Amino acid sequence: MIISRYGENAIRVQFSTAIDMASHAAVLRFYHFVKNLRRGGIVDITPSFNACQIHFDGDETDFATLAAILSESQEAIELMAIPEPATHDIPVRYGGAEGPDMTAVCTQTGLSEAEVIAIHQSVRYSVFMVGFIPGFVYLGVLDARLNVPRLETPRVRVPQGSVGIAQLQTGVYPFDSPGGWRIIGKTDVKLFNPEEAPYSRMQIGDMVRFVSL
Repeated sequence: MIISRYGENAIRVQFSTAIDMASHAAVLRFYHFVKNLRRGGIVDITPSFNACQIHFDGDETDFATLAAILSESQEAIELMAIPEPATHDIPVRYGGAEGPDMTAVCTQTGLSEAEVIAIHQSVRYSVFMVGFIPGFVYLGVLDARLNVPRLETPRVRVPQGSVGIAQLQTGVYPFDSPGGWRIIGKTDVKLFNPEEAPYSRMQIGDMVRFVSL
């Protein structure tokens, strides 16, 4: 657990440089520990693939105080229980006009479309993090047989609900946006609602299964 200052009023705690389930589990334990800490001055916690960032109110606490608390709590953090995750089923229409990169994925992987779909659906994915736009979930770990690179030139517009894969991850675009992942299908499930908290349908640690429409 590497603790460092991140700007004027934030702490970054990094657990590894890998994107894998072990790093994800460490982030989850830390995230839930800090949420339950109920320490005055903590404004927000932002988890990522292998690190967490804590934003704090500089009028109520400071970097040194929080860093000391976290350092002294390493054993408790490692023993922190992770709550039972919510599971979401995402129905997808694969291929065709709604999966414009399916043919390219088949060519790159040497798999048939039916095999790509079966492999994509065979994994129960974990929500590693939510970004780069509100509600976009990074899901892993994708089966290595579907490991394909991002597009060399990202699309200016990827339609809402598009299901993409790239570099051992999969995800769903919550609304129309630019994007460079390989699109293999589309869902009608709404992943982000700005009118109702918690806004994003999925949270870090949730589990996701893809099924065919």
